[in-house]
Amino acid sequence: MPLPNNIGVIDLFCGVGGLSYGLKQEGLNIIAGFDIDKTCRFAYEYNNEAKFFDTDIKKVTGEQIRAIFRKSKIKVLAGCAPCQPFSSYAFSNKNKDPNKYDLLYQFGRLINEVRPDIVTMENVTQITQFKLKSVLADFIKLLENLNYHVSVNKVYCPDYGIPQTRKRLVLIASRLGNINLIPPTHTSDNYVTVKDTIGDLPEIKAGEQSVDDPLHKAKALSELNLRRIRNTPYGGSWKDWPEELKLKCHKSEAGKSFGSVYGRMVWEQPSPTMTTQCTGLGNGRFGHPIQDRAISVREAALIQTFPKSYKFFADEKTVAITKASRYIGNAVPPKLGEIIGKSIIQHLEKYGK
Repeated sequence: MPLPNNIGVIDLFCGVGGLSYGLKQEGLNIIAGFDIDKTCRFAYEYNNEAKFFDTDIKKVTGEQIRAIFRKSKIKVLAGCAPCQPFSSYAFSNKNKDPNKYDLLYQFGRLINEVRPDIVTMENVTQITQFKLKSVLADFIKLLENLNYHVSVNKVYCPDYGIPQTRKRLVLIASRLGNINLIPPTHTSDNYVTVKDTIGDLPEIKAGEQSVDDPLHKAKALSELNLRRIRNTPYGGSWKDWPEELKLKCHKSEAGKSFGSVYGRMVWEQPSPTMTTQCTGLGNGRFGHPIQDRAISVREAALIQTFPKSYKFFADEKTVAITKASRYIGNAVPPKLGEIIGKSIIQHLEKYGK
């Protein structure tokens, strides 16, 4: 049986460390994380006890990665490239930065230079569609040419105990032999729900912060948006408002398709996918099920499966909601990291490493 602390992990595009933290919970040794956003340093290093490098991946060398891996018996290179370039929205926005499309190729370059034992990558499922499916195909071909056994999985997060309807592609590859993601741990009969996750938090109003938990803080709402949320029934959305409260864009044919905007979550089901704007009432179905406000930073973090002990800021007395929401929405859910960690350990047990 392998010793998990002999399994060294370097996490590219690590953000505040959701993936690393999940792998760490399974006993893997997190060595370092790389991310261009230097404001993630505190959260990553504090929660993962690993070195943070604020370096553009295009400037990271294989020699640098090999030096960091030096003492690891089993080397795991994780690279969850920012998913925005591969989202459906990116194809309708001509102003998106085309340079972001090659981040997966940069990850492939480092794999080729380092030859880690195991590779893992998480991204949106849209990477398998549209014109960018060739980016994923090229990445898989590179791995196969380097003698990796590749497993590509479309994951519905509630199937693994994550309380949001997030759909993600998880790739894991190994040079040691066949590797697979562990089977789902939940079914629709026992999905973790919104109520399971945030139902015990104290009540707060829009614009308020809990005296006991600085992250349990909700954005303030204008008087008009307060009227709107008060006119939104349980599980409802803007479609339930009186005409005078509706926005002009929602009355157009195109706007009618965005039925969940300004919507309330429901207790009995997983939440919608957490995004970088998940604490904003008008950005999706991010209204609290029964309180007249959007979800708080703490609620978003719990839905993303960050534990209450996770620190996002050195000083949490004054929480920047917009920055915290970006950290949380960009993160891989730690619970998904745990699932990947379990899969890696089971694989190594099979091959006697």
